[in-house]
Amino acid sequence: MSAPTGIQISPELASAFSDAVDSRNTRFLKVSIENETLVPSHTVAPSGTLEQDLDRLTDILEDNVPAYVLVRLDDPPTEWLAIYYVPDTAKVRDKMLYAATRNTLTKSLGSTHFTDNIFATSKDDLGAEAYAKHKRHVAAPPPMSAREKEMEEVKAAEREAGGRSYEGSRARQNHVGQGVGLKWSDEAQKAIEDMGASEGSHLVVLSIDPATETLLLSSAQEIDVSNLGSSIPATDPSYAFFAWPQSITSPPRREIVPIYSCPSASPVRHRMLYSSAVLSVVRNVKDILSSSGSTSTLASRKVETSDPSELDEKYLAAELGLVGSDAPTSATGLPSDVPDNKPKFARPKGPGRKR
Repeated sequence: MSAPTGIQISPELASAFSDAVDSRNTRFLKVSIENETLVPSHTVAPSGTLEQDLDRLTDILEDNVPAYVLVRLDDPPTEWLAIYYVPDTAKVRDKMLYAATRNTLTKSLGSTHFTDNIFATSKDDLGAEAYAKHKRHVAAPPPMSAREKEMEEVKAAEREAGGRSYEGSRARQNHVGQGVGLKWSDEAQKAIEDMGASEGSHLVVLSIDPATETLLLSSAQEIDVSNLGSSIPATDPSYAFFAWPQSITSPPRREIVPIYSCPSASPVRHRMLYSSAVLSVVRNVKDILSSSGSTSTLASRKVETSDPSELDEKYLAAELGLVGSDAPTSATGLPSDVPDNKPKFARPKGPGRKR
C-alpha cells in the first residue's frame, strides 16, 4: 500500500476531467505532477477506435518522465482506464512520487469511473497489442496449484465418464440449487415488455410450471393499487410485477415493483422452487426492460408477502422505504411516517449482577 504524499488534484484537473466525462470528446487525458499538484498536461480527442488510438498514445509520453494517462473506453464510453506510466529510467524520486500518488488521483476524480488500470514501465507496455494481452491476462482463470490441477482432472474424468462424485451431506440439498435459471414463455416476456412500454398502473403475474421449470403468464391487467391484493393468487406462489405511479415521493415517479408472494398454505416443494428462483427472475425482468428500450425502472427493493391481501399502498410504501420524516403525504392521505408493525428484535438481558 502506497504512503500518502499530500499531493492533491488541482481545480483545473477536476474541471478538465468533468468536461471530458460529460462531452465524450476526449480519448486521452494526460496528468502530471507539477509543484506538488496533479494537473492536466495534455488532451487528445478520439480519432478512431480505442485500439487505433492506443497506438498513438506513446506520442504524448516521454522516455524518462512518469505520467498518468486517463483513457476513455469504447464499450461502454462511460468507463475509463487508468494508465500509470513510470519508466524504469525515470529518477528514483519521481518513481516514488508517482507510485505513491496514483490512488489519490483516481479516488479524487471518482473511483467508480475507472474499471481497469495498467502499470507500464516502458512505452512497449502500451499500444493496442499490449492492451489486448492485458485483457487476456485479466480474463484468464487464476493459476492453480498442483493439487488443484489434480482435483480438476479427477472431476473432469468423472464428468466425462458420466459418474457422480461423493457429495457427503450436500447430496440432500434441494435439487433446484442456489438460484435457478428458468425458461421464459413468449407470453410472459411479451407481457413484461408491454408493461414497460405502457403508462399508468399495470400488473403482470407470473407462475412457474414445475415440470418444465418455465415461467408462464398468469395474468396481465391494468389495476389500481387498491385492487392489488385481490389480483394476486391467494393460495399459490407467484411473482408479480406492479408498475406503480405513486406521488408519495417528491417528485412523483412510476417504477415497477417486484413482488414475491408465497402463501403459507402452498406446497413446500413449490415454495422452495419459487424462493430459489426469485433473484434470477428479477434480474431477467431488468434485462428484458433494458433490451426493449423501456425507460421504466425497477424499484430498488423487492416486496415479499405470505398474504397477498395485505398488499396496498401503505404496505408498499413501508416495504420500499418511501415513508419517513422527509417524505410527503400521498394524495390518498398516506401519512408520512407509517408505524412498522413488524416485531422488533429484542436484545437479550445480560446476567444478573453478583451480590
